[in-house]
Amino acid sequence: MEPVYRTLELVGVVLHRAQGVRVDFRGADHIPPTGGAVLAMNHTGYMDFLPIALGVYRRGRRIRFMAKSEMRDNAILNYLMNHTGTVAVDRSAGHEAYEEAVEALRAGELVGVYPEATHSRSFEIKELKSGAVRMAAAAGVPVIPVIGWGAHRQWGKGVPRSMGRSKMPMIVEYGSAIDVSDVDPDSPESVDAKVAELRAAMIAMLHPIQEEYPHPAGEPWVPARLGGSAPTYDEAKVIEDEEAAQKAAARAAKRESDG
Repeated sequence: MEPVYRTLELVGVVLHRAQGVRVDFRGADHIPPTGGAVLAMNHTGYMDFLPIALGVYRRGRRIRFMAKSEMRDNAILNYLMNHTGTVAVDRSAGHEAYEEAVEALRAGELVGVYPEATHSRSFEIKELKSGAVRMAAAAGVPVIPVIGWGAHRQWGKGVPRSMGRSKMPMIVEYGSAIDVSDVDPDSPESVDAKVAELRAAMIAMLHPIQEEYPHPAGEPWVPARLGGSAPTYDEAKVIEDEEAAQKAAARAAKRESDG
């Protein structure tokens, strides 16, 4: 894990310098210097993991990201996942990934999770999956809400790609740790209450960041709430549900052909 991860960190730093990206890191002191924690991150684009990881790197730590197993179909991504401790998640059978993540947390690692599961096309916080809370409770570690904003302008769904020297400003905020020691991971009511608390915390962090960020009217990367042309929360949900159904059908067809 060490040599490849270190190389990727250096590449990330160089890439941001080449792009002229300016990242405003906030709340980095909420990242524990040692010990396990789940980083629950909002998901707006394909590159939003990078500034979040660089902020953690500045604190002298590393993230073990959870990523969909389909990424292994790409030989380069498969190599990187194998050599960076990435936890591959098979969405049709995620128990193995869950157990691997819990083991990593108990060993004192930081595990990065997108509790929304997929990109938010509306750039609002979607309904959250329960995995982040359940694995933190099972491992006896806190959940740290993390909000990134600005990276979706580089490469996101429904947004023209812009990976050149754009000098785009970005903001990453690491929130106060959420204690899950009172959660019973086998109790849906207990888990759901804490998931709702996590979502509320992420929304409370996201909205002020969005509102202070310069948002030209009509831009596809700007939330509809702020005058952008991104789909509303409800419109995005329809699109995302259709995409999820198509992907589920494709995975089922692949399993059938492989079997």
